[in-house]
This record gives sequence, structure tokens and C-alpha cells, in this order.
Amino acid sequence: MMVRMWEVRADPEGFEELLAWICEYAVPNVEHHPSHLDSEVFSSTDDRIVWLSRWRGLPAPLPSPPARLVARPPHSWDFTPVEF
Repeated sequence: MMVRMWEVRADPEGFEELLAWICEYAVPNVEHHPSHLDSEVFSSTDDRIVWLSRWRGLPAPLPSPPARLVARPPHSWDFTPVEF
């Protein structure tokens, strides 16, 4: 399993619209992918949104958000579980 952590800082005026775009467009856009297992979306009080998606194998590309809604482009990192 692989986990992709995708993080973006919203433009303060566009936070609610960006959050809606992620939940209503971006997540549903990858849910149909055969290797997608599940997704979770989190928000913070400082206009950041984090999307964790779990995959069988390599994650599919995630859609880019509308540029007018972000204060800086999203960053993403891929993680694998650690056995201990």
C-alpha cells in the first residue's frame, strides 16, 4: 500500500471554494481508479487542506486545483507503511 499526502494552502478568500472543489471534484475524480483504496480530507485553521489517499501500488496523478483558489501550488509526498 502507498499513501499520498497532498497539501495546499488556499487563498484566504477562496478557502471554502477550494475545499468544495477537492471534496466534490478532485476526490471523486480518483475514486474510480482501480488501485484507489480510500481518501480523507483535512482542513486547518491557517487555510491549509491536506488530502490523504491510499493506493494499491503507485498512486494515480491527482488533479491540479484552480490557480485562483490557491496561495501556493500543492505539494505531495508518497509514503509506505512501516512495520515495527
